[in-house]
Amino acid sequence: MATELLFRDDAYLRTATATVVAVGARGIELDRTIFYPQGGGQAGDSGTLRRAGGAAVAIGDTRKGEEPGSVLHLPGATLPALEAGETVTLELDWARRYRLMRLHTALHLLSCVIPAPVTGGNITPEKGRLDFDIDLALLDAGRIEAETNALIARGAQTETVWITDAELEAQPELVKTMSVQPPRGAGRVRLLRIPGIDLQPCGGTHVADIAEIEGIRVLRIRSEGRRNRRVEIALSGSD
Repeated sequence: MATELLFRDDAYLRTATATVVAVGARGIELDRTIFYPQGGGQAGDSGTLRRAGGAAVAIGDTRKGEEPGSVLHLPGATLPALEAGETVTLELDWARRYRLMRLHTALHLLSCVIPAPVTGGNITPEKGRLDFDIDLALLDAGRIEAETNALIARGAQTETVWITDAELEAQPELVKTMSVQPPRGAGRVRLLRIPGIDLQPCGGTHVADIAEIEGIRVLRIRSEGRRNRRVEIALSGSD
């Protein structure tokens, strides 16, 4: 059963109610969720499922299920005594998610500041990174940091855009990431648009305005194999 992805329409939802669909060894499946499942380099969400009586079930991670479109919520330790059909209240670890949203959006800006094919990426609450197919000598940490922060300071509202599979096939330049291709076959593909700055397929969660990122700092730049040059960033002021 496909899970309704409430974060697709509103990434700022911190709580919602849902019905338990199934409880199995691999996790808890709900009819809908505000929890983002790990994918596209972005870590899965954590938080709490609260039962009607008030008992809380800690969710340590969220992953994609075996069935297309399904989402599994992974409890922290042992499988709780939830039952299919009961209603639970979802409470997102918002501080963690918001950091992921800010870093994910910052990586979109980074891909514009460094005009090279992206060979990989990863986002955790502590830091984000992109790998580029580029000469290491062309990557200057000071310039990258300054140009990314200049974009952030300008501010711009982000927009979700949907195009058909056929439209994406006709515009292959939209796909910047060589290692992860956008999902096809559902008839349409989700894009993130930052007007005047970026437009590319992405199913992750992002801030409504890039000014919310506030600023980034480049942690380090290094080689990761023959073609990969890794740029790691963190949010300004973070440890």
